[in-house]
Amino acid sequence: MGWNHWAGGKKRLPGRAVLALVVIVALLLPAAGGAKKKEEQLQLPEKYRQWLESVEKLITKTERELFLQLEKDYQRDAFIEEFWKARDPYPRTSRNEFRDEFMRRTDQATELFGDLRDERAQTLLINGHPTARIEVSCSELWPIEVWFYDSRDYHGGDVLLLFYQRWGQGPWRLWHPLDGLDDLAINGRTTYGDIDLRCTESDAILAAIGYLTNLGVAGVATLQAQLSRPIEQPRGEWVASFQAYSTDLPEGAELFDATLMVGYPGRYQSRTIVQGTVAVPVAGVASATLGDFRSYNLILTGEVLSGDVLFDSFRIKYDFPADEVEDREHDLAGNGSHGPMLPLVFERYLRGGTYRLIVKVEDLGSGRVFREERTIEVPKLDQAPAPPPLDPETARILAEANAAIRNGETTVKIAPLQGEWQTGLVRIDAMTTGDDIDRVSFVLDDETVLTKRRPPWNVELDLGEVPRPRLLRVVAFNAAGEEVASDEVMLNAGRHRFAVRLVEPQRGKRYARSLRAKVDVSVPEGEGVERVELYVNETKVATLYQPPYVQPIVLPEDEPVAYVRAVAYTPDGNSTDDWVFVNAPGNLDELDIQYVELYVTVLGGDKRPVDDLRPEDFQIFEDGAPQTIARFERVRDLPIHAAIMLDVSASMEERLADAQAAALRFFEQTVTPRDRATVVTFNDHPNLTARFTNDVTALAAGLAGLKAERSTAIWDSLIFTLYYFNGIKGQRTILLLSDGRDESSRFPYEDALEYARRAGVTIYAIGLDLPRSALSDRRKLNKLADETGGRAFFIKDVAELGSIYETIERELRSRYLITYQSTNTSTAKDFRFIEVKMTRGGLEAKTMRGYYP
Repeated sequence: MGWNHWAGGKKRLPGRAVLALVVIVALLLPAAGGAKKKEEQLQLPEKYRQWLESVEKLITKTERELFLQLEKDYQRDAFIEEFWKARDPYPRTSRNEFRDEFMRRTDQATELFGDLRDERAQTLLINGHPTARIEVSCSELWPIEVWFYDSRDYHGGDVLLLFYQRWGQGPWRLWHPLDGLDDLAINGRTTYGDIDLRCTESDAILAAIGYLTNLGVAGVATLQAQLSRPIEQPRGEWVASFQAYSTDLPEGAELFDATLMVGYPGRYQSRTIVQGTVAVPVAGVASATLGDFRSYNLILTGEVLSGDVLFDSFRIKYDFPADEVEDREHDLAGNGSHGPMLPLVFERYLRGGTYRLIVKVEDLGSGRVFREERTIEVPKLDQAPAPPPLDPETARILAEANAAIRNGETTVKIAPLQGEWQTGLVRIDAMTTGDDIDRVSFVLDDETVLTKRRPPWNVELDLGEVPRPRLLRVVAFNAAGEEVASDEVMLNAGRHRFAVRLVEPQRGKRYARSLRAKVDVSVPEGEGVERVELYVNETKVATLYQPPYVQPIVLPEDEPVAYVRAVAYTPDGNSTDDWVFVNAPGNLDELDIQYVELYVTVLGGDKRPVDDLRPEDFQIFEDGAPQTIARFERVRDLPIHAAIMLDVSASMEERLADAQAAALRFFEQTVTPRDRATVVTFNDHPNLTARFTNDVTALAAGLAGLKAERSTAIWDSLIFTLYYFNGIKGQRTILLLSDGRDESSRFPYEDALEYARRAGVTIYAIGLDLPRSALSDRRKLNKLADETGGRAFFIKDVAELGSIYETIERELRSRYLITYQSTNTSTAKDFRFIEVKMTRGGLEAKTMRGYYP
């Protein structure tokens, strides 16, 4: 686009427009508080002042306010690290791509313009390099630069900017029509004609002036806001989380007394285990009451400094039922005058050396605070025996928990497996440490496959041709037959598995005064762990907010302990748990009860969903036995995970564009912020073109640029897509579109059908222009849909896809979630058939035909 396109507005602003612009710009000017902000910034050490200036257009108001409140350099360093982490687009990679790009722009802006406060530098930092940058030298005007962004480089469309340096020195600024044309002139007065006659780059200058003038008052204000927008808002509430980890005392905080004790009971790999205990007198804190339940609730926040650097920070919440606490007679601090104590135990893994330990404890009941800061000398436990704990009573109470640390030197670990799919013959290797291992057993899906009494600890397993999820455990025993270590991995778990495992305590072992809980967490791709909660029986005793998820637990004295439970949460509120039964009688058997979820579509005689039903309208049967409905609800607002499988084989060439458009309309109409969708295209092999997301633009990108070519491998591609669903819970559905029979799959149809049965994903199959003679292909698609609770549609023209997708979307939002606890307690792994009958006539229920326990 030429400069002359923008230069058409060679006129001065009318008086009323200037007045209106004055009002708007006045509203945009910084408040008087800006002076105070600058003053606070100038009081920072030079290193941090420069950093704050460099992120001027990036940092939010809340982030700035918190940074200016920090008093210690190690806190500022930690803030800067978390500041960049919050903006990292791919947190699982070693690089922070956002920070690297921003620092590259910062270096370029500094090299080009010297001062980052220069408005050219700020514009470059936020918007990147302009498409064109013209430096103007004109004897009539102050130094000028004209910048042009076209729509490829700036999301707001084509933009022209004019920067100038008044008086020929100092920082440059962006010209605003309010400044007037004369502000650009050296002698204080100029006209469009003068610029046109006397400046060699007059076209560029006049184009920028005309563009900005023609935008109008509101348009200029909007453009300024867009140009100075924050580059990337941070994900989540990281500022609030950072504040929560502060060990500073709140202003005016009321204090309570407590005793901090530190010991070194063992080692973890190459590090020493530092075990701290804060003994809190019950008399110094207050309980909280909710209904009939009364408890003491405290949060411990800790920091470990190595020199002037924050080496580690941690936060743990402790919960104590009041009736248990007030019955205690022991005194952790060894001074009976204090009465009952609350033991707040924590562990960190540190290398030998000198550290500064800061501990703050907040009592949620009273608001009072305890804080202590001390230097600790952490020994190297591979060179000298561990020093005893500071307090004998603490050692007595934690003896069982610390015994687990010593046992922890005996370990078994499954070696990482190659590839994402594990099929056929697979070699499994296990690595061990310690001298207490007599034999190692390999257990696949609760069946012991092999036990070996001498290394190498390995086995070859036949996992079959289809990538089924399989649970592999490796268990190490000592000479007395006691389990001393174990590890487990879910084979073929996929990228979305969310699981938690209690490594300690050991199942069935007896514990009297304490135990050590150790938790492993696996999270879905791109997710993190928000917290891990630990329970003894039904009582929550601790909440861990960061790894390692290890916690010594002091057990109640008079209450029998039946089980320990760990619950892990992701930031979006999803949770998963694991249980370990302890102190159980020897003849106790664990019974695996199946809790079955059914997503049921009910169709009337017109084949439209019926959405006014009640539990008594349904009868559930499993292998012919009636089941009792435990939960019943409409699923109109429950999240959906949906995949569109799009055939892009050569026969789809003339229909592909319409199929792409129909799929995009489905996403636009169906995907809400709570839903996730994905795109899998296939010809002679599957291709994941868009991962699960609620971003319709990303899904559109997955549908774009497709070429119809090669043959069709429907069953291979279906297994691939079902595998991609592994680990995802709730409503899951596949919309499979193909116009032909399978020509090149490695897996037969029967394997795909069996895999679909195990996956529990609803399949809607759409056959496009299948000839009536292709009866076998139609039967296969029909059976796939019927077995999984979906439907099969056969259409002649791709134009019918829109109405089919609308029908599917209506059914997905009109289903019923029905759950029941299976009455079948058999340990057999055979397929269990499910039948849903309607008590009202004329209705048809569609759901999965059964499941594998």
